[in-house]
Amino acid sequence: MNTLETAIEHWFAQGTAAIGNAQALDSFLELRAALEAGELRSAERDAACPLGWRVNAWVKRGILLGFRIGTMMEMGGETLRFIDKHTYPVRRFVVADGVRVVPGGVSVRTGAYVAKGVAVIPPSYVNVGAYVDEGTMVDSHALVGSCAQIGKRVHLSAAAQIGGVLEPVNASPVIIEDDCLIGGNTGVYEGTVVRKRAVLAAGTVLTRGTPVYDLVRGEIYKATAEMPLIIPEGAVVVPGSRAVSKGKGAEWGLSLAAPVIVKYRDEKTELSLVLEDILR
Repeated sequence: MNTLETAIEHWFAQGTAAIGNAQALDSFLELRAALEAGELRSAERDAACPLGWRVNAWVKRGILLGFRIGTMMEMGGETLRFIDKHTYPVRRFVVADGVRVVPGGVSVRTGAYVAKGVAVIPPSYVNVGAYVDEGTMVDSHALVGSCAQIGKRVHLSAAAQIGGVLEPVNASPVIIEDDCLIGGNTGVYEGTVVRKRAVLAAGTVLTRGTPVYDLVRGEIYKATAEMPLIIPEGAVVVPGSRAVSKGKGAEWGLSLAAPVIVKYRDEKTELSLVLEDILR
């Protein structure tokens, strides 16, 4: 356990006694700076773990510590004023950061990492603890929730919602691996992992309770008590439905949402994504 982890665990365990303590604030500010620099993550790759990712629960406890010890205050300038915990002001960027922040309503909270080459299109929001890697586009009305992990060259299309997770602290965040295309009005929640190069078509919604039907491999993917829902590498997922076979649902002819893997990425799929490079 490193020095910062030890300090965060100590101050988090103090509960409300940490409020107003200068050392607790210093520990949190060190953690926040490390998150913004991409030196610390709430989840990171680890081949030794069954999921391929390790959750750093102590980092999430540190983020929660910041909310606990923060005090409400007015922040901002003449054109943007808001009231929030003083520990979480809006993050500011400079040209050297290499992040394209388009005017019109972009907000990136302090404690979020946004790599060089990322484009953030308004209106959109990146919450604390999130990690957005190089070359990714966060399109208009998109949300990157707290602690979500977004890989390289991902396109989060308009109104895509990537759920956050701070509590329970041991829960896995949503993970979108490299080179994924997340279509418009999609929702990825509750620790779902989308493996690299996967495509989620517009309107697809994935949660822990969502079974995904693989028409190519003849399998059904579900979350378990130990593992979240995992979308395989290169899968192309579209919204679908399955008929209710019993009771009133069958009598009324109802069906339930059921995302379907209809194919895996091929050359034709790759050609359809060439436009993404032009827009970045």
